[in-house]
Amino acid sequence: MALAERLFRTKPTDQIVAEAGHGEGGELRRTMSLWQLTLFSVGATLGTGIFVILGQAVPKAGPAVVLSFVLAAITALFSALSYAELAGTIPVSGSSYSYAYATLGELVAWVCGWCLMLEYAVSVAAVAVGWGEYLNTFLEGAFGWALPASIIHGPMQGGVINLTAIAIVALATWLLLRGTSESATANTIFVYIKVAVLLFFCVVAFTAFNAGNFTPFAPLGIAGITAAASQVFFSYIGFDAASTAGEEAKNPRRDLPLAIILSLVIVTVIYVLVAVAAIGAMPWTDFDPDNTEASLALIVDLATGATWPGLIVSFGAVIAIASVVITVLYGQTRILFAMSRDGLIPKIFEKVNPRRQVPVANTLIVCLFVAVLAGFVPLGQLAEATSIGTLFAFAIVNVGVLVLRRTRPDLPRSFRTPLFPATPVLGVIFCLLLMSQLAWATWVAFLLWTGVGLVAYIIYGYRHSRLNTGSVR
Repeated sequence: MALAERLFRTKPTDQIVAEAGHGEGGELRRTMSLWQLTLFSVGATLGTGIFVILGQAVPKAGPAVVLSFVLAAITALFSALSYAELAGTIPVSGSSYSYAYATLGELVAWVCGWCLMLEYAVSVAAVAVGWGEYLNTFLEGAFGWALPASIIHGPMQGGVINLTAIAIVALATWLLLRGTSESATANTIFVYIKVAVLLFFCVVAFTAFNAGNFTPFAPLGIAGITAAASQVFFSYIGFDAASTAGEEAKNPRRDLPLAIILSLVIVTVIYVLVAVAAIGAMPWTDFDPDNTEASLALIVDLATGATWPGLIVSFGAVIAIASVVITVLYGQTRILFAMSRDGLIPKIFEKVNPRRQVPVANTLIVCLFVAVLAGFVPLGQLAEATSIGTLFAFAIVNVGVLVLRRTRPDLPRSFRTPLFPATPVLGVIFCLLLMSQLAWATWVAFLLWTGVGLVAYIIYGYRHSRLNTGSVR
């Protein structure tokens, strides 16, 4: 077989599905219900973004930021529908990596998985770094005392180590090692709390609602709406988390597509409610783009003339981060599990503990790496560069739907993307448009990381690929 044929050789979908749950390292346990899967995606999506992004987006669009959230949701929906189709067709742990392997070939799948390694690890490390700041804000307001600066300030702020970032990663590690069911239960509780806090914000803010704050509705025109939509789109990233649980879902073909779409609907409704309540309670011109982290807390404090509502909102931000750390770390380990089963990375990542039925070594390695990143490494602009990896994966999934419909029209599909082929085509276009708006430094980081990944593939992945070496189970 020629080199090009080996590099772009696809793995048959039947083989991918047949190997699920029959790896050399052991079998994952199917324990997750539709609602748990949905809340996994909500947990990964509904993070600190809404607590911060609104304050950044309102000055760009004015009251029409409500439409910006809807526009961003529609943009995300194109990719969500493609994820839903492939998740129902190929219900395995690898998510976009496995979908790329089935449709575009091993090299593209490797690049997709490699980019997700960077996106997941750095994004969760960056979120963990911010957790100490939110926790400190809450403790200062609630109890009048603060954590020592030495344990919440890492290298980015002149410190040496960020102990609070390491602590939240350690907590997530403990939950993940206890088992998937336990992790899902903890995430469900966290999601209920942060949704309740955001609904509390809406109720309080609506008590100070002033319809006049919505006039003029779009002071900055269509350009402002689209600019804000591009920014708030990144607060929708995470809806695909359920697709990484393909081998731990009780009824994956039915539940994975539903969970992905349901989570996007839930998050969109919450975002729009929060945006309407926020602008109704405070004129859009009063939003300070330089003090975004406190925008929601400030609004409820002003609405009530007290400080305790703001504390509840701050507590919601602390819980939101904890939920994101758990779900993103989970997704990272499951993608690595699938890559290991294919031989592209060492076997240790697919070894499942027979009692807990979770990939213990995989989880410990990933969490240790993230803890080191969060505690010791100045992430800087690299944290912003993670968005490009996600958009790249989204684009690959949309292309994958187009390819698989053509190459395997006979495959049983529990969900079909509506308005095909327009939906996945629009999904690709929107992903490319958003990628084109990212800073040049982001592209440099992306290309450098991809280059390192190609070297790693040549040195290890290509030589050990079970598909190319004929090691088929």
